[in-house]
Amino acid sequence: MAVAAVTSSVGAQRFLPLPSSSRPKLSFPSSFDSSKRRRGHAVVSVAIQNDSSPFKEAEAVAVVEEVAQRGRDSRLDKFAFEGSSAAAGGGDADVDAVVGGGAGGGSSFPPPPLPPPSPSTRQMVDRAINASIVLAAGTFAITKLLTIDSDYWHGWTIYEILKYAPLHNWAAYEEALKTNPVLAKMMISGVVYSLGDWIAQCYEGKPLFDFDRTRMFRSGLVGFTLHGSLSHYYYYFCEALFPSQDWWVVPAKVLFDQTAWAALWNSIYYFALGLLRFESPVTIFSELKATFAPMLTAGWKLWPFAHLITYGVVPVEQRLLWVDCVELVWVTILSTYSNEKSEARHAEALPESNTRSLEE
Repeated sequence: MAVAAVTSSVGAQRFLPLPSSSRPKLSFPSSFDSSKRRRGHAVVSVAIQNDSSPFKEAEAVAVVEEVAQRGRDSRLDKFAFEGSSAAAGGGDADVDAVVGGGAGGGSSFPPPPLPPPSPSTRQMVDRAINASIVLAAGTFAITKLLTIDSDYWHGWTIYEILKYAPLHNWAAYEEALKTNPVLAKMMISGVVYSLGDWIAQCYEGKPLFDFDRTRMFRSGLVGFTLHGSLSHYYYYFCEALFPSQDWWVVPAKVLFDQTAWAALWNSIYYFALGLLRFESPVTIFSELKATFAPMLTAGWKLWPFAHLITYGVVPVEQRLLWVDCVELVWVTILSTYSNEKSEARHAEALPESNTRSLEE
């Protein structure tokens, strides 16, 4: 009797519905599609109708939760791959509906931008441009120097052309000094300051054709517009200031040159380069104060000895040519001082800008 009672009791419980409070509630994510919810409820309904035991119903709930988890994973994969299925014209319709905001949605993402050119490609292009500039300028200069007597070449040998080219180029330079001295000296200073900055960049460790074209152009522009013209008038002013021919005149000119004129020209050169770099006057002035004394004292290691020849041997109309030859060394020093400060400031500003962007 006891066995029969237990059997009948278990059989009766099999057909009794579970209380509503004991049946677990199904929860779906807010982004989960309504069609998936309906499919999940259908699975639970079928499971309950077939077998309403708590164990079977728990298995059905687990199936629905697995479906919901797959929907969440699919949505994450969709965001991770930037809509690759939509761009390819296919993909899971359910996932597209989830990303698009509903069963009738769907989202297409723009293709990723093209990667920027590699540094090696840019470097090769810059080298090619720089090599073309050097080749064109060198070819032009050599051609002009060698063809100074091209009108008289008839019957000349190569030896005769090379023999008379230096003499006739010098005669042409002296003629230019008489007809238009300021322009001739501006041209010389522009070439010298461009070459000097190129030498400075090579001295800093850059390869021969990896120079900064903009920086070299700035230096050459300052030499052309300012140094040539100002130096022309300065040397005549210095002759008028010290007209005597006594022995002390040459040391006095050297002293005046290396104090008043050197301080003035170094400041002009530094300030002009800063303006061409679009720096503020306050920034230029603060950097000039930091480099003024080092630049002036660096000049004392070179110019006093060179100016003994400048003021003691070279005629006044030829002084700028001699000075510009020496300036190939001096411009290297000037350009190095000026650009070291600018590059150091930009290097300090870059981490600060990155820090501000991270904080924002």
